[in-house]
Amino acid sequence: MSPEPLTKDNFSEFGDVLEINGAECIVINEGTTERFHALSQLDVTDQKGAGILSVFRATARPSPIKIAMMERHPLGSQAFFPLTNNRWLIVVSAAETPSPDNLKAFWARGDQGVQYAKNIWHHPLLIIEPSQDFLVADRVGPGDNLEEIWFKEDAYARLTPRRD
Repeated sequence: MSPEPLTKDNFSEFGDVLEINGAECIVINEGTTERFHALSQLDVTDQKGAGILSVFRATARPSPIKIAMMERHPLGSQAFFPLTNNRWLIVVSAAETPSPDNLKAFWARGDQGVQYAKNIWHHPLLIIEPSQDFLVADRVGPGDNLEEIWFKEDAYARLTPRRD
């Protein structure tokens, strides 16, 4: 599986790309701050959920990366934005039942985040640096908001990221 560069167009069926390029810019705080407004809207209120912010610290997986499972969140969207300017990887599937054959991979720049729409299958964080922090906006509240699917033991996708 070869990742392609992340763009708003090629990611639109999975959710939103979060980036300041092309965003509405509002000058605030007596002209000292640019607000890149409403990059995406959280969708977390099903079953009385609420939006929260967290920081996730990811660690790199051995290369090649074995993609053997996917997860989704049926009650809320989930957004990730890197806190350092390092590229990272995204693996998603639009299929009702993901498999190694229907996955799509993207390279995200260090200044790009994503918000996965509700019910979009995605792999947990994939980074290529030893460690990387992300600001995460997601849902907390009642209900089961995590589904995982594991592929058969001998079925997986292989992702070999280049570090250049």
